[in-house]
Amino acid sequence: MSFSLTSPSLARALADRNYAEPTPVQNAVLEENARGRDLLVSSQTGSGKTIAYGLAIGETLLGGAERLGRAAKPLALIIAPTRELALQVQRELAWLYEHAGAKVISCVGGMDPRREAMLLEEGAHIVVGTPGRLRDHIERRRLDVSELRAVVLDEADEMLDLGFRDDLEYILKTTPEGRRSLLFSATFPKAIIQLAQSYQKDALRIEVEAARRGHADIAYKAVRCYPKEAELAVVNLLRFHNAPVALVFCNTRNAVRHLEAILLERGFTAVALSGELGQNERNAALQALRDGRARVCVATDVAARGIDLPGLDLVIHAELPNDSEVMQHRSGRTGRAGNKGISVVLVPPSRRRKAERLLMEAKLEAEWIGPPTAEEIHALDQERLLKDPLLSGQEGEDDAGMVEALMAGREAREIAAALVRLYRSRLPAAEEAGDPGFGREVQRAPRTNEDYAAKRRPFGRDGEDGERPHRQAGGPRGETVWFRLDIGRKQGADPRQLLPMLCRRGHITREEVGAIRIFDTETKVEIDAEVAERFYEAAKGQDRDRITIEPATEERRAARSFDAKGPASEAPRERGFEKKPFEKKPYVKKPFGRDAHDGKPAEGRGKPYEGKARAFEGKGKPQGERSYDPARSDREGVNDPNRSFRGGPKPYAARAAESGDRPGFAAKKPFVKKPFGDKPRGDGPGRPGGKPFGSKKPRRDDRG
Repeated sequence: MSFSLTSPSLARALADRNYAEPTPVQNAVLEENARGRDLLVSSQTGSGKTIAYGLAIGETLLGGAERLGRAAKPLALIIAPTRELALQVQRELAWLYEHAGAKVISCVGGMDPRREAMLLEEGAHIVVGTPGRLRDHIERRRLDVSELRAVVLDEADEMLDLGFRDDLEYILKTTPEGRRSLLFSATFPKAIIQLAQSYQKDALRIEVEAARRGHADIAYKAVRCYPKEAELAVVNLLRFHNAPVALVFCNTRNAVRHLEAILLERGFTAVALSGELGQNERNAALQALRDGRARVCVATDVAARGIDLPGLDLVIHAELPNDSEVMQHRSGRTGRAGNKGISVVLVPPSRRRKAERLLMEAKLEAEWIGPPTAEEIHALDQERLLKDPLLSGQEGEDDAGMVEALMAGREAREIAAALVRLYRSRLPAAEEAGDPGFGREVQRAPRTNEDYAAKRRPFGRDGEDGERPHRQAGGPRGETVWFRLDIGRKQGADPRQLLPMLCRRGHITREEVGAIRIFDTETKVEIDAEVAERFYEAAKGQDRDRITIEPATEERRAARSFDAKGPASEAPRERGFEKKPFEKKPYVKKPFGRDAHDGKPAEGRGKPYEGKARAFEGKGKPQGERSYDPARSDREGVNDPNRSFRGGPKPYAARAAESGDRPGFAAKKPFVKKPFGDKPRGDGPGRPGGKPFGSKKPRRDDRG
């Protein structure tokens, strides 16, 4: 089946790119019943939908002509959810309409808006952009949409998920009513149906059958891994598959930065792609992948949406996505245009059920395997070396002298060994990543009383010299031998990095490694006694990691029992420093005004208080008072109930007796506010030293 096109310019462009047969979605939009109508198309990523709507609007834009006229106001508007997808669509339509003389420009966030405004002022036939930037140009009257003939919404479901609904509705309302509307989406949620009903007329709904059965050209693999070894599993997967371009997905920007740093440290040529990068940085990263200067891209979902990279054969989900649609969009970056691809999902034990649910919802079948081992990777390295084109190439004239010199001074085995070392030096080292097995029972020997006694041996507080031991699960249960490494906490020692190094250098497994104790300047490792001798012979000296491994002798252990602060905790305490037991003294109530030790009056506190008898004696009377005499009080009428406090008659006594009310509830005189400062104070006016009331410092309540 060939393309049924009415435009010779578009047919010539397809022929130049070796497009012989259309894909199902391209064939569906070019049918007779779809020409000139609004379309609502459901198609998976990688199915060729960019070329599909580029061909679908070709007849609308050209109108039977072979070339377009002079660029003025835009004739078509393509809206994409992300910057990368918009730039990719702009490149695809540029070569598709090259022979038609079309001018295709892009308007995306992160780029210079003044340059875009200048290009729009010069004129364009097709404008491709993101919703936010297109709306900004329309509001500023830089983009005139009055002559649009077609509007295309690419990845419409993703734009709605990203919150662009208001921008899309604003753009569609400003476009002419007679324009065509083509809406492409991977799924048809309710929001997409409502949008189509509001802004499309008599739309033809097209569902490609391939979208219902997922990606047939992608092989899915679920790789079991330990939670803290996901990074090691990613390294081994990249080494095992050796894909020309690989895409690793993370959920957050921090995870992208962390994983990119780890891959760069291991020797991979990796780039990052996340929303925190500027548009120029993101373009540079994608260009490095296209040019072959980088082979691994670590990205988030939004940043990698819709990107198309040549040679992308491997997609790794370092972190599980939130739903099955995101998983399909991630995996859709590979297996495009009939090519085969591999999608790998890393599944720790705690995420097993979520991974199974995502695969079931997406109707995908995955092969459950463990991470590639170092032995498998080394075996593949050998096969790749034997198939390397360098070994099968012809000998050049300039190389003859060097070949003769090497053959004369070296044996064939030495030259082959040098070639192998050179080949492996350019490859990142394989890691030791374990397989948790997900419920498979591990047969272990039962523990004896001696094992529990050895487990309870003292190591100070948390371990020997106060260091907490890092014991591997499923490690050796019998006798062990200790080894010393000349790297410690100050040099950045980490058990997660030391364990793969020990297994690689000593040719042992992780089950034969016991406790790993990290100190300030050294590290002690516990190795199974059965493999200790073989381990030391293989790991002694320095390797490319520049770490020396040697046995930890008893003399070293005894010497480290004393440090600069003094003997260890087991040494006897010196005399004269024994701590006395605490004795609680009985509580004794102290008399007021006296010192608790000598019984004398405290200075500055006056005479001690000794009761009422002392206060009303002739000596030591309180100042301004006199001794109490009951007989004198009776003579003066102090105890008379009809006598007021100052000696006069009580004004309320008669009324209280008549009414029966208590004296306390008798009527009081009305309060009359006196003017401030008119009443004399002190000695009174006319007396020597008299001052008015308002002359004193005001009270705290009266201050501002």
